[in-house]
Amino acid sequence: MPTLLLRLAGPMQSWGTTSRFDQRDTSKEPSKSGVIGLLAAALGIDREVWNDELKSLAALTMAVRHDRPGVLKRDYQTAGCAAADKMRRANGSLSDDGVTSQRHYLADAVFLVGLEGADRNLLERAHAALQNPVWLLALGRKSYVPSEPVWLDNSVVDAPLLEALAAKPWIATPRRWESAPERLLVSIESQDGSGALRMDQPLSSFAERRFGARYVRSKWMALPQEDINAPV
Repeated sequence: MPTLLLRLAGPMQSWGTTSRFDQRDTSKEPSKSGVIGLLAAALGIDREVWNDELKSLAALTMAVRHDRPGVLKRDYQTAGCAAADKMRRANGSLSDDGVTSQRHYLADAVFLVGLEGADRNLLERAHAALQNPVWLLALGRKSYVPSEPVWLDNSVVDAPLLEALAAKPWIATPRRWESAPERLLVSIESQDGSGALRMDQPLSSFAERRFGARYVRSKWMALPQEDINAPV
C-alpha cells in the first residue's frame, strides 16, 4: 500500500494526550490525533466536522521515526500572580488569585512520520494540501510552528510503511558534536494489540474530542550510512 511521509521539525513540539486544564503534557513522539489534526488544518476541515475524509485520515496506519528525539523541557507560566493583579472570572467578577500552568514540550526534535493506506488519492490530496495549507500548521500547539516544511519531495511512495521509512535518508541537520546515527528508533501502530497503549485515535470531530485506544510498539531501524545527509 502507498505511504505518505511527513517531516515534523521545529524548536518546540508538544504532543500531549492527557493534558487537563493547567497541566499540559507531551509524549516523546507525535500523537496520532496531533498528526491527523495537522492534516485536517492543511485540508481546511473545520474542527466541528467529522466527515468521510477525516474518518479516512484517522483510519491510516501511522509510524514515527525518531530522527532527533529532542529534549524534554518544562515551561512554567503565570498569569495575574503579581500583588496588584486582578483576574476576571468567567462570570465577570474579579479575583485576586493568579493562575499557574506547567507546559511540557520537546525542544529541537525532528521526526519522520509515515501514514499508510490503500487510498492513494487521499494521500495525494493531503500531500498537496501541506504545500498550500488552508490554515496554519502547528506542531501540537498553535504557537509551535515548523522550522522546515512539513511536506517532502516525492513523499507519496508505493511502499509499505516501514519500508518507506527505511528508504528515506536521515532528515535531521547534523551538528558539530553529533555523530551520524547507525540506527533510529521507530514507533509503529500494532495490529495485534501488542505494545504500549495510546489514547489518541480520533473517534469524532476535534471539537467533540473523543479519542480511542491504539497500540504502538517500538523497534530499532538500521540507517544505511551511505544515505546519511543525502538530499531529501
